[in-house]
Amino acid sequence: MKRVIHYVLTLVLIIVCLRPAVGQTIELAPVVSKPLSRTIELPGEFQPFLSVALHAKVTSYVEKVLVDRGSAVKEGQLLVELSAPEMKAQIAEADSKLQSAEAERVQAEAQLSAAENTFQVLTEAAKTPGAIAGNELVQAEKQVQAGKALLSARQHEAQAAQSSVDTLKTLESYLKVTAPFDGVVTTRFVHPGALVGPNSDAALLEVQQVSTLRLVVSVPEENVGGIVRGASVAFSVPAYPGRTFSGKVARIAQALDPKTRSMPVELDVINKDQMLAPGMYPTVRWPVRSSDQALFVPKTSVVTTTERTFVVREKGGHAEWVNVQKGQADGDLIRVIGPLQAGDLVVKRATDEIRQGTVLKPS
Repeated sequence: MKRVIHYVLTLVLIIVCLRPAVGQTIELAPVVSKPLSRTIELPGEFQPFLSVALHAKVTSYVEKVLVDRGSAVKEGQLLVELSAPEMKAQIAEADSKLQSAEAERVQAEAQLSAAENTFQVLTEAAKTPGAIAGNELVQAEKQVQAGKALLSARQHEAQAAQSSVDTLKTLESYLKVTAPFDGVVTTRFVHPGALVGPNSDAALLEVQQVSTLRLVVSVPEENVGGIVRGASVAFSVPAYPGRTFSGKVARIAQALDPKTRSMPVELDVINKDQMLAPGMYPTVRWPVRSSDQALFVPKTSVVTTTERTFVVREKGGHAEWVNVQKGQADGDLIRVIGPLQAGDLVVKRATDEIRQGTVLKPS
């Protein structure tokens, strides 16, 4: 009796186990054909988006350095104050010459005005015959002409004096060195007391903009056909293992480097938290695109046993095992190589319990 009960229970268990393979409701997914894409690892280098070495435009001494290496600065912020004592004396002298030239110009205007008034009076008097001698009118007219010439000369002298003052004051403004853009001081070269000027190769500071970085990648000649402006590209850096960053293709050189047979491509990388820095060498996972078509199915559609790898294709309402080889993954899909065609329907979540010939009821 116990043997009979054990046999019945075993039979029921077998039937229950086989139920999913007999007329079960399943979800089907189409075989997708799309261009084959892959990634290759290329070395890159970070460069600042903007970088400038600040120099002194006039010969002077460093009076104050208001920032140091690592200081964050804003556009227009005062960074270095320079001192040139002799320039103040030159400006004072130029101001004195300007005042003198202005006084002479005002005097010349007054003389011209007086000459013009005299000429006008004599002209009216000359309308009465015999009122004035003819030579007087001629002399008055010459006085007006001479006054105009003198005023023109005095005006040019005043303009030259004003130009000299403006030039010296412009040079004086160069004694205050300001930041040309928002950024970070990466290097400080001078200290108070140093003699600097346009004839010196020594810079004052180096300022870089690092909130956005340029990631320069040299793309091999055989892969330049797949470059897409605006495409997002992933990369990683040794400083943060396990973390993935990304940048967008912004600039393409459109010319190959004859030495390396590669094309420089620049990616813009947003770096607001400043985790990344110029000089780092990231590993870029560069996408390589191809016109070749490949077949893809959901990863869960591929069944691997000790004997074979296959997908379960729906054919005439029944299950058909189709042997395939697995390729690279593409998100939730995986490439398969085998006797399949685009548009074939395969079981989305397949197992080896769905036997060959099982009736399939699509959900």
